[in-house]
Amino acid sequence: MNAFFASIEQRDFPRLRGKPVAVTNGLTGTCIITSSYEARAFGIKTGMRIREALQKCPKLIQRPARPEVYARISTGIMKALEAITPDLEIFSCDEAFLDVTRCQKLHGTPVRRGKMVKQIVFRASGILCSVGIAGDKTTAKFAAKLQKPNGLIVIPPWEAADRLKDVPVTQLCGIANGIGNFLAQHGVHVCGDMHKLPISILGQRFGNLGRRIWLMCQGADPDKIHTDVPAPKSMGHGKVLPPNTQDRQTLVTYLTHMSEKVGQRLRKNKMEGQEFLIGLRTLNGWIGDRFRTKVPTSDSRPILQLSQFVLTNLWKGEGIFQVQITVLDPKPRRQQMDMFEAQDEVRTQLNEVMDRVNEKYGEFTLAPGYLINRSEMPNVIAPAWKPFGHRQTI
Repeated sequence: MNAFFASIEQRDFPRLRGKPVAVTNGLTGTCIITSSYEARAFGIKTGMRIREALQKCPKLIQRPARPEVYARISTGIMKALEAITPDLEIFSCDEAFLDVTRCQKLHGTPVRRGKMVKQIVFRASGILCSVGIAGDKTTAKFAAKLQKPNGLIVIPPWEAADRLKDVPVTQLCGIANGIGNFLAQHGVHVCGDMHKLPISILGQRFGNLGRRIWLMCQGADPDKIHTDVPAPKSMGHGKVLPPNTQDRQTLVTYLTHMSEKVGQRLRKNKMEGQEFLIGLRTLNGWIGDRFRTKVPTSDSRPILQLSQFVLTNLWKGEGIFQVQITVLDPKPRRQQMDMFEAQDEVRTQLNEVMDRVNEKYGEFTLAPGYLINRSEMPNVIAPAWKPFGHRQTI
């Protein structure tokens, strides 16, 4: 998709069409989630602060994100794409890989299939997309970026290595600055340099990923379509605080908020966890550590108790800029009661009732009293959000 969130805003509000638009987390958000192509022409990028963006583009229009709308449209697009092929990998909320190997005779030439995808996406969403077609995933993703917005590029497998040879390696998906720096130290700056580097060097340093990178740069990514969504390795929520917050009561409010969100998310996905990362960001780095509850839980109360332990024992009054609570080992909820730990059935029933009420009437319709004074915190849609499986929670 092309500037997915901003394109939806321009679709739904015609006065925004053709104008520079920046989407932020609520009207009070200070960091840009995404921007329209009109805004990008001024040098505005994802992650840029609104203040800096307004200096580059004084007429920039700030729009509050509407994650539920984006999620609904993403789900509709992915379901519509199943008309092309069942071999579909949902890469994120606005990207997907389609393997058409098994239905080539059904849909005709690569260009015809690409046009079909564009038509299906437009019918499902009312917005444009870009399509890249190639013999492997990495080259296809690279091709899709070449003519944004609304592009259609085909790179046949026998042309892939030649088309990539002058492309900087860091422009390929999965090669960020860390791997890019390692490659640069070995004389690999563009994809065409990769054949000079023995595959064993990358294999020794990065394992199977290194071997895949070696092939990716030569237009032969061996990775296949993954139609399943793996169980999450972590679930977390964080919140930026007013700069240099030193008031303990304010910190407790924010930590209560994050504890509730993590607990609700675990329960919604029928999961629980026992190892939690609690973090407070100061001017000089993070305060916090990994902590364990007595038994696996999806209840916010023991999570909050771990957070209060951090405040009491690790925080020395420094100014705090951000809080983060992440469950590191989410597992499917146990069906059998623990033999040695008494279950708090009243608390379990209370959570179930609270979740049902909040599902029907809106998040935090029922909530701990501490959260009356919480700051406005609209939900966000994470970059890796996927409409099917565990990652669908906003």
